[in-house]
Amino acid sequence: MAGNSDPLTPRAKLAVTAGKAVAAASRAAGRGSGSVIGGRVALKLDPDLLARLAQNLDVVLVSATNGKTTTTRLIAEALRAAGPVVSNALGANMPAGITSALAGGSDAKFGVIEVDEKYLAGVARDTSPKCIALLNLSRDQLDRAAETRMLAENWREGLAGSKAVVVANCDDPLVVWAASSSPNVIWVAAGQMWKDDAWSCPSCGGVMQRPGDDWFCGECGFRRPTPTWALSGDHVLDPHGSAWPIHLQLPGRANKANAASSAAVAAVFGVPPQVALERMYQVQAVAGRYDVVQFQNRDLRLLLAKNPAGWLETFSLIDPPPAPVILSVNARGADGTDTSWLWDVDYTRLTGHPIFVIGDRKLDLAVRLEVANQHFQVCDNLDQAVQMCPPGRIEVIANYTAFQDLRRRVGN
Repeated sequence: MAGNSDPLTPRAKLAVTAGKAVAAASRAAGRGSGSVIGGRVALKLDPDLLARLAQNLDVVLVSATNGKTTTTRLIAEALRAAGPVVSNALGANMPAGITSALAGGSDAKFGVIEVDEKYLAGVARDTSPKCIALLNLSRDQLDRAAETRMLAENWREGLAGSKAVVVANCDDPLVVWAASSSPNVIWVAAGQMWKDDAWSCPSCGGVMQRPGDDWFCGECGFRRPTPTWALSGDHVLDPHGSAWPIHLQLPGRANKANAASSAAVAAVFGVPPQVALERMYQVQAVAGRYDVVQFQNRDLRLLLAKNPAGWLETFSLIDPPPAPVILSVNARGADGTDTSWLWDVDYTRLTGHPIFVIGDRKLDLAVRLEVANQHFQVCDNLDQAVQMCPPGRIEVIANYTAFQDLRRRVGN
């Protein structure tokens, strides 16, 4: 049980103290939460600190291209029914940020940790998780993450023989291939709206057949496993066939899928689906995502979409036309500097919406919208875009650093 013994050596305690001091100084200087710089300092002083902090916790790791921050939050809420939780709720998901988060949870029983896809294998090695949730893999940050199959291979090798229970989305062939090296997998039918990264078999390279919701490779026989948990409309079906209603304040089908995976994870720790799903209702917004804010006497809903799969899901949950839409795209380091992914997004889904374009790469986006025959206006900034919007709630969709810029501007 966590908290009964102190696993930290004097060196580790020094590292934690130094990390917290640096983080506090960073916050005081107005440079953000300080969690990453604090974690970096702590790991420099004790390279084994992450493993030491995790050793008294029941750890859950959550990794995916889309939905990991939200799913981490949903799982954390569900597990609070069984004991105190420490989590990197603000999405600092590389080893430094994770270390910083765990250092703040001395009385916790559970550690619910979002992990960047590229770091999953290493963090799993350090933290000996009891459970790992794998949601999806799709193209993202093309200039730094290489291609999706390489990430899947990295997961597959890193998780081979893992003692963790792996909760994996059986509708994503890349996730299935990655998880199949693990001896203990719970399959969840969570759906997959974006399929353009999974037309070739990850196992043999053959062409994937996709009749209905099923999929299989006609050449090597690699196929969709039978799920024991499933998202069915507004319900989660558990392994006994019972249907549990999903009541969320978060919008969209993607968040119901996140809730289904979260319920399966909670069950691994003995939290029943009804209790888990009821607790998930508490989550209203996740690090500003889905928040409705007042700005210039208008209601703005802030939506994050970082890659083609995310944009596709986001388009499915915005208000119907003629709701005005503001789009903002940057291409800074944290976004990935390659904007060619814009050509993979189906912007014809915005037909009928008045569109206003802002952000560092507004001209790249304007060219893409022009080709998609959309009516739009390019604006200098958020203030100007909001002033030009016709009546109605404004849907604001932005990629990662553009989203942070927007939150600062609206004071969120």
